Amino acid sequence: MHRQETPRHSSHWGAFVPEVADGRVIRARPVPEDPDPSALLESVPSAVHAANRVLRPAVRRGWLSGREGGDPGRRGKDGYVEVDWDTALDLVAGELLRVRAEHGHDAVFGGSYGWSSAGRFHHAKTQLSHFLATTGGYVGQISNYSFGAADAVLPHVVGDSAAVLGGVPTWQDIREGADTLLMFGGAPAKNVQVEPGGVAAHRSRLGLLDALDHGVRAVNVNPVAYDAPPHRNLSWLPIRPGTDTALILALTREVVRAGRHDRDFLDRCTVGADRYLAYLDGSADGVEKSAGWASGITGIPERDILALAATLAGGRTMVTATWSLQRADHGEQPYWAVIALAAVLGGIGLRGTGFGFGYGSIAGTGNYRRRFGVPAFTATRNPLRRSIPVARMADMLLHPGREYEFNGARYSYPDIRLVYWAGGNPFHHHQDLNRLVRAWQRPETIIVHEPWWTPTARHADIVLPATTTLERDDIAAGSKDSFITAMRRVVPPVGEARNDHAIFRGLAERLGVLDDLTGGRSERELLADMYEQARADAAVHAVDLPGFEDFWRLGSIEIDVPDSQVPFADFRADPAAHPLATPSGRIELFSERVAGFGYPECPGHPVWLAPYEWLGDPDPQHPLHLLSPQPATRLHSQLDMAAVSLGSKIRGYEPCVLHAADAADRGIADGDLIRIFNVRGSVLAGAELRDDLVRGVALLATGAWFTPEFRGDEIWDVHGNPNALSRDVGSSRMGQAVTAQTVLVQIERYDGPDRTADPHAVPELHAR
Repeated sequence: MHRQETPRHSSHWGAFVPEVADGRVIRARPVPEDPDPSALLESVPSAVHAANRVLRPAVRRGWLSGREGGDPGRRGKDGYVEVDWDTALDLVAGELLRVRAEHGHDAVFGGSYGWSSAGRFHHAKTQLSHFLATTGGYVGQISNYSFGAADAVLPHVVGDSAAVLGGVPTWQDIREGADTLLMFGGAPAKNVQVEPGGVAAHRSRLGLLDALDHGVRAVNVNPVAYDAPPHRNLSWLPIRPGTDTALILALTREVVRAGRHDRDFLDRCTVGADRYLAYLDGSADGVEKSAGWASGITGIPERDILALAATLAGGRTMVTATWSLQRADHGEQPYWAVIALAAVLGGIGLRGTGFGFGYGSIAGTGNYRRRFGVPAFTATRNPLRRSIPVARMADMLLHPGREYEFNGARYSYPDIRLVYWAGGNPFHHHQDLNRLVRAWQRPETIIVHEPWWTPTARHADIVLPATTTLERDDIAAGSKDSFITAMRRVVPPVGEARNDHAIFRGLAERLGVLDDLTGGRSERELLADMYEQARADAAVHAVDLPGFEDFWRLGSIEIDVPDSQVPFADFRADPAAHPLATPSGRIELFSERVAGFGYPECPGHPVWLAPYEWLGDPDPQHPLHLLSPQPATRLHSQLDMAAVSLGSKIRGYEPCVLHAADAADRGIADGDLIRIFNVRGSVLAGAELRDDLVRGVALLATGAWFTPEFRGDEIWDVHGNPNALSRDVGSSRMGQAVTAQTVLVQIERYDGPDRTADPHAVPELHAR
């Protein structure tokens, strides 16, 4: 065996040094600069060399048959014919030309949502957007599944979305400036393994522990205790899922009732405070949002709410919320309410206090956010300039021409005939997957780039094999990480895989737009240009980076960054001189613009609205609330077929956490197979019993590869994907974001036949 250690590489879950033997990656060793590396690195070798890699271009048999007047088959249940690259590229180019000629550019959907890779040049969605824009245009997507509701509401309230993108106090700031850290959703260590663009130094978990060690007292408001580390200075406040807004309103009301609110800050830096406070005291609607009122909604004792309000008002408080809070019905409301609570407490614009979102959601939140742009490939502007809210994809496919409202405006869905997807897995992240299966049958052609035979690849018509990051050159850089890493190719492409850029070059050549796509530059020249643009931007901010060739030789560079950032400090000091980008220039506790939308579910200030299903409105047929957190053993659905994720399964099924008492009521023992079901679907999983969560709550992590199997007249997911159970409806007309955390289910022990489908199998392949 010829074994060698190669230059460092990077991924969303960490920078590493690959070890290669006989042309195969055998280990991914964390870089020495990483104080808290992720165990996900152990999955790198088995992912690169997985048995279900797409080795050659493949075309669905039914799609080929349908072109000749035969049986078109059904996506998701068909076999494939392997073809050579020339044939595959000719088919793709021909379909793009045909669909655009017959139906127009707005019949092509290129949303292609997904994390893809940490490399900024070979970012699949950006490469696809660039190609489709260069060739005439396409229908795209707005916002994201991660924090779509926040992305809609924050600009109306504070002028932009920086508070959910990392423009928040650092952990050092919180350590030095806060007495109390109030965490809605906790700070799950499993989530901070990952960061878009890569992370070379994981600091989030250690930053929280450091703050706690130095005397900051934290409160984990959460249905689950283990979403925050055990520590003498951290307490758990159990809450009924989906009711955080009610608690936040009551805390705000009790602070004001006690006369401990910061009237000066409210007068100088906000608008609409009086109208909001009138809602809280009940003069607007006859219902005081008191601790007693919130107790009946949240399940938290009134005395605990009163005690917490006194603690918040009695010192310096930082209020945070994970992204998961707003992935729910009325998901805009808890974030707006958090901002209002922080405004009433008066800590906004002071070091380590105020509010911030995303702590415990990704690795970089709580780190300093660099002021200059990281190296990133930029797509040509889409000439069509038509997009849909990202989470309304199935609605678009099922209802062409239907009107919908979004963030104060009215639009209509296009009639999509061709879907082009690269770098993502909608059969993981979309809701009501059985509905998505139906929607996915409607387009005439679906094209996918994919390294593995994922559920999305298995529902495509043309599948083009894409490389993994270790089979190409790239650059990793996260805006909240202090490193920029050269991602050098360390193994040859597996099978006949090509990188996305090379695929698009081949298509552009066939369509006569190669120079428009590349500017006459090679892939290496484009990579260097991308880096040099970031280098020039860094120089504007007095940061001196080496030239590209020196950087490539070094392999990694570390940038000195401050350990403090205080958002809203200038605004607080002089709101007139440093106005926010809101209509008033101030924080809008009441927004005339939002009120003008006329949406009852989004009036002009934060409100409590009961979710469409929740434990406060019991459903005897579905008495459990199912939460779908991010997994500890993979990134969303990435790496599900690799070692760490496979090792976490229970008899090959995704684990579902149940309260031991709820399990006992159902005759379920630890390790049993269970069926989780509601009116939208059924899922098989393995039972994991605990007692450190609220009764009536179950947790099934996202990302198990969707594996549909017919059971009578029903389609069951026989692997454990919670989105087979979630409802595909927008958070509100303002956000139109996902509501995956608003799900009621029933659970029973499963003693039926084992599945026949293999979640990670290669479909039936035929030679042409």
